[in-house]
Amino acid sequence: MRHASKLPQVGTTIFTEMSALANTHKALNLSQGFPNFKSDPLLIDLVFKAMKAGYNQYAPMAGSMALRAAIAQKYQALYKSSYRPETEITVTAGATQAIFTIISAFVRKADEVIIFRPAYDCYEPAITLQGGIPVSVQLKAPDYTVDWDVVEAKVTSNTKMIIINSPHNPSGTLWSKNDMLRLQQITKDTNIIVLSDEVYEHIVFDGQSHQSACLFSELKERSFITASFGKTFHNTGWKVGYCCAPKALMQEFRKVHQFNVFSVNHPAQKGLADYMQTPSHYLKLSEFYQNKRDLFLSLIKGSRFKAIPSQGTYFQVLEYSNITNENDVAFAKHLTITHKLAAIPLSVFNENKRDDKVLRFCFAKTNETLEEAAAILCGI
Repeated sequence: MRHASKLPQVGTTIFTEMSALANTHKALNLSQGFPNFKSDPLLIDLVFKAMKAGYNQYAPMAGSMALRAAIAQKYQALYKSSYRPETEITVTAGATQAIFTIISAFVRKADEVIIFRPAYDCYEPAITLQGGIPVSVQLKAPDYTVDWDVVEAKVTSNTKMIIINSPHNPSGTLWSKNDMLRLQQITKDTNIIVLSDEVYEHIVFDGQSHQSACLFSELKERSFITASFGKTFHNTGWKVGYCCAPKALMQEFRKVHQFNVFSVNHPAQKGLADYMQTPSHYLKLSEFYQNKRDLFLSLIKGSRFKAIPSQGTYFQVLEYSNITNENDVAFAKHLTITHKLAAIPLSVFNENKRDDKVLRFCFAKTNETLEEAAAILCGI
């Protein structure tokens, strides 16, 4: 049988490729973004109790009402912004499913979707599968700031959606209040939907604040916010996230959600709902990860790599032009095979594979792992 691929240019993701290379060569894996330490035993116990209590059948399609209520309480407490749990919050199988479902529900053939590169790799394939046209805005190392005049020039009558991500993966940068206000001004009086990927909202450093789309009233009216419990509570394998949006947008989202997922792991939802009753479980996350960032940067201070401290996420970008002129993909593979340390090259997320000679390292690791990785980097 012969079939034309709907994604002919798409192969195995760089995360899968680098993790496989790390496994083959027994390298430390600071490439894929997952913690190598355990989730809170209390959360594990709450999910286990939910299983024992009988929460083992389908959850409601939109998610457990207890969990949706806990999410609504969080937005009210943190952002003074309200989402109705009945109609404006849906629990999803991770943020990636939420993103795919949002794009599937709204993007039609020839619709244009603006994405900021380096972009997380699930955005463009989802757009392409719906017949949409990805429109790139390339951010430049080392600061990855947005030129809003370029963005405004790329908005056309065919622009259906703008996808934003802050704190930003892979660069570790943070959008400012002025960035969000400019986005609000550009989309004012249009039919453009904003998809705000905020999975690292609780990992922001140096006293800065996360500028959620829900903080800006006119922006909120046109925005989906996607979030991830896996990133927040160190359990990426559970694949539980959620999205928030105004009722009219969420109605369209749920039409698709009910057929591609229907509902999400029920005992995990019950456990998470109970766990969220103690806000410190997510409010202390910035301090926890800033300590790890600072440790990692202090340990590599004597290396030949250059770093601008990450502003958020649990990723640190390192520039290596003092070491080699190799392109970043080749150097990442060399680092894994020869030096036994895996990282992610950023060119794979850029327009036309733009190579800024930078690699992304995940510091969501035990201190012992970070010390071992830093010793390798300092020896190069």
